[in-house]
Amino acid sequence: MDVSFLGGPQPQRGVGVVAPFDFALDRELWRWVPDEVSLHLTRTPFVPVEVSLDLARLVSEHETLHDAVQALAAVAPEVVAYACTSGSFVGGVAGERAMCAAMSQAGEIPSLTTSGALLEALQEIGARRIAVVTPYTRSVTDSLEEYLAEGGMTVTGRAYLGLTRHIWKVPYRDVVDMARQAVVGATDALFISCTNLPTYDVIPQLEAELRMPVLSANQVTMWAALRAIGAPPVGPYQALMDPAARSGPAGMSVSPMSRPLPVTDPVVESVIEAVESVEAVVDEPEAALAGAASPGLDGDPADGLDPGFGSGLGEGPYLDDSGGPSPM
Repeated sequence: MDVSFLGGPQPQRGVGVVAPFDFALDRELWRWVPDEVSLHLTRTPFVPVEVSLDLARLVSEHETLHDAVQALAAVAPEVVAYACTSGSFVGGVAGERAMCAAMSQAGEIPSLTTSGALLEALQEIGARRIAVVTPYTRSVTDSLEEYLAEGGMTVTGRAYLGLTRHIWKVPYRDVVDMARQAVVGATDALFISCTNLPTYDVIPQLEAELRMPVLSANQVTMWAALRAIGAPPVGPYQALMDPAARSGPAGMSVSPMSRPLPVTDPVVESVIEAVESVEAVVDEPEAALAGAASPGLDGDPADGLDPGFGSGLGEGPYLDDSGGPSPM
């Protein structure tokens, strides 16, 4: 069959992505990308180090970035993004800027990082008081808080899991649990850190429940990269990606008019009671499952977890006396 009438594929626009060697969420990045844009990914060389400040420094060395960007330059992307939060905040604001400069020089391509994109996104939505959720250990979480403070942000609450590997296996349920515990007091937005932590589907749910913008590492990275080339991101019901969501039904603030009205009709009241009783029965198995101890990520309760973490994910994050995570 002659298909010449199709005229060939549509012109392609490229976004280069440099990711750490253990990055496992390529598919999630693609979900924010429109059809006319392709992602060109490369990874940093493997090093036998678990997730830590040491690893963050190793995967963000300028020589490593230079080689990765030069490899990407062969396919001529319009922008290059370094997709690693800890690797781009470990050197502070000055270190993040130096990384961007080194990448831009290596490939003569505009470059950005996840942590730089985070500060840009927070400015975009007008947020200054931030709740933070991370899968990291305490020391890495502390480093993120220091970076945000340097960028003019105040961390109002935080929660973390204490993981050192296999972060991509964390379920949405644990992300939601951490978010609920981290958001305390007057908070403008929630940030979910780590590009290896799945977040795409959970963002609209949390924004609707918490009534505030929710940003994640992969989200801000793709938002900034697509913004740099003037391409529209795909993120329905996400406040950063979809400006309509910032003032829509899911959103962002609770006013007296939005609170439920008291029920005065006895017929309506009886219907509501009946529905609630059915929901309670339906929810019982799920509640029992949620409370059950779960094994470690690979069947070993200690695999990938800090000492003392317990039987595995689903038990809740560490919290300190101020609402943040407690010391190990």
